[in-house]
Amino acid sequence: MRALRLAAAIMLLASPAFAQVPKLNLLQDKPSKTQDELDAEKAQDKAYKESLKKIPDQKAPSDPWGTVRSDAPPASPSKSASSSKSKAKSTAGSSTSAN
Repeated sequence: MRALRLAAAIMLLASPAFAQVPKLNLLQDKPSKTQDELDAEKAQDKAYKESLKKIPDQKAPSDPWGTVRSDAPPASPSKSASSSKSKAKSTAGSSTSAN
């Protein structure tokens, strides 16, 4: 009875793995192409390649704000003025607290 249970457990565990095995088909399902079909395919390929040659080259991406903004950001004088004001406040505040 144990052997039967063991065999059933192995079968249940192996069945999902068996489902993942790909099915190989080595025979061709379709017949080979005729000479007319090959010629038509070559003509389509040639027409496609010629149409690709007619596509113009892409131009560089446009930047509508490129003329407005500069390359380097300008130094902001307001930042340096605000930092000097905060230094002045901190020195003034320390002198009043000492009194």
